[in-house]
Amino acid sequence: MTPSSASRYTYLGPEGTFTEAALRRLPESGTRELVPMVSVPAAFDAVRGGEAAGAFAAIENSVEGGVNATLDELATGAPLMIYREVLLPIAFALLVRPGTALADVKTVTGHPVAQPQVRNWLAAHLPDAVWESSASNADGARQVQEGRYDGAFAGEFAASRYGLEPLVSEIHDTANAQTRFVLVGPPGRPAAPTGADKTSAVVWLGDDHPGALLELLQEFAVRGVNLMRIESRPTGGGLGRYCFSVDAEGHITDRRVGEALMGLKRICPKVRFLGSYPRADEIRPQVRPGTTDAEFTEAADWLGRALDGRI
Repeated sequence: MTPSSASRYTYLGPEGTFTEAALRRLPESGTRELVPMVSVPAAFDAVRGGEAAGAFAAIENSVEGGVNATLDELATGAPLMIYREVLLPIAFALLVRPGTALADVKTVTGHPVAQPQVRNWLAAHLPDAVWESSASNADGARQVQEGRYDGAFAGEFAASRYGLEPLVSEIHDTANAQTRFVLVGPPGRPAAPTGADKTSAVVWLGDDHPGALLELLQEFAVRGVNLMRIESRPTGGGLGRYCFSVDAEGHITDRRVGEALMGLKRICPKVRFLGSYPRADEIRPQVRPGTTDAEFTEAADWLGRALDGRI
């Protein structure tokens, strides 16, 4: 990696995306070269190829769920790890060319994840408008600027960048909607534990049999590890073949989390560790009795005494 690429972060572009807005919330963003890319795979491949130190992308939305492009990139290809996350409140503006009235809007665009978040508003105010998806919300704004569409659902902050006007602001079908973004980089040591952490992994089941998913979940449950998210994604190996993307409370250095991951490694043919990193909401987990590090250590000491005949 060259000195220039070591200070470069890539993200889903073009300029004016929610991804860029979230990326600029990272304290170090002011000292990094922020490079927009045409897609999430392109952003991640820049890291894999040594052209950037990190890539930033949306991974989860509180309305629509997981962002498939990001989940699939983390599960396939050369391994990457998550080092940070950012939560961004999401509200859309309908961006139009100057002089456009609501009655003039016949075609609209936006990122596919945006559509479920404005569907009811569209039905109420633009029931006859035709929706076509774009690569990103900012790309939709750019296409409105070029005259390809009448309106784009994007962040209001993108209006000035593309010479547009926010015809309607604060559009959202669900109040307090948020999108979660992650900063990924080459595999390395996880971020130091803070006490309010999250651990992510992708897990493949060995075969399809009754209770296979339950066996996976029990590795977390019996150790008191709370799962914050679990989603299935097709592996491409045929119908019914899935891997599972999971987020768990805690850090890999926590005994309960580390042992849960070891349990998964014993029963699953493949486990991809995606990192342990600080939670953006800074919420500390409620550790149930019997699963603290001290209690794991005490149990290990007891076993050692039993093996030595010192019980």
